This record gives sequence, structure tokens and C-alpha cells, in this order.
Amino acid sequence: MIYLFLADGFEEIEALATLDLLRRVGLDVITVAVGKKEITGAHNIKIIPDIPLKKVKLDDNLKGIILPGGMPGTLNLNKNDTVQKAIDFCANKGKMIAAICAAPMILGKKGLLNNRCATCFPGYEKDLEGAIIGDSVCKDENYITAKGAGVSVQFAHKIIEYFKGTECADKLLEDIQWLK
Repeated sequence: MIYLFLADGFEEIEALATLDLLRRVGLDVITVAVGKKEITGAHNIKIIPDIPLKKVKLDDNLKGIILPGGMPGTLNLNKNDTVQKAIDFCANKGKMIAAICAAPMILGKKGLLNNRCATCFPGYEKDLEGAIIGDSVCKDENYITAKGAGVSVQFAHKIIEYFKGTECADKLLEDIQWLK
């Protein structure tokens, strides 16, 4: 299972495009409400996530986590204890941690991107402490980062590639008529 954390102010494209594409290839992605039952995105799209925070389980069934960006969504994720514990759990166990847009700053401030290739929304690079700034989407071991909404499909592709291989990820792009 993969947790996709959603907090008020999340960037809808980054979260929902990623969720849609991962579920299309059979990945078990569970959306988590950080805060109240109904979460409102940065552009006023309301979402009712699959589970509340209190149902988050940090055990061997967890394969990774996804942190969408957006403001103030990223700040709301950053200040949440459960999200921080999930990041620490995945970092300590070598499980996938994917963050897009402003959300990589959460990882950078924790020192998790030190000497890793990473990227973020332009202007947040200063928060990627010690990172080697890369292109639009970066994968460095179990860390996947991306610049923003415009690369959400590539971000999802990289996550699918991580779990299911390049062939599956490329087949999905073909199936959705993605232009390379």
C-alpha cells in the first residue's frame, strides 16, 4: 500500500493525476485526510480521502508515501506529526518517498535530500538542503521528486517505474495517448 497524503491547499493535478495513473496499473494507493474529513484543494476542488489520519499504519505493508505540493497544502503536511512519522518511517526503512512541487522542501528541511539528485518548484531550491538540483523529475534511490503540476504525468510514470518497471510505466503512457 502507498499513502497519498492530502491536506487543505494541496495541488489537485499533482495529487489526482498521480492517483489516477497509479491506480490504473493496479497499485494500491490510499488517500489520507490530513485534517478534517473533506479536504479542499488549492483551487477549491473538494475531496473526501479514503481514510483519516488515525487509520494510518506504519508497518511492512506500507510500500511508500506521496506528498503533493500546493500552498498551503505543503505547509499543512509539513506541520503534521503523522506525516512526519510516515516520512521518517519510510526513510529509515528505505521505502519510496515521492514529493512534487513545493513538497520536496519537507524532505530537504529534514536533511533527507543531502547529496541526492532532487528538484522542486522554482524558488524552493534553497530548502533542498544539500541536494544536487536536477531536471523536471528526479529519482535517487527511493526518493522521487518533481517540479510541479505540469510534470504530474512524468512524476506518476517515475513512481510506476519504481514499483512495476519501465515496461509497465511506458505501456501506461501509450495507453493514455501521452505524447513524448
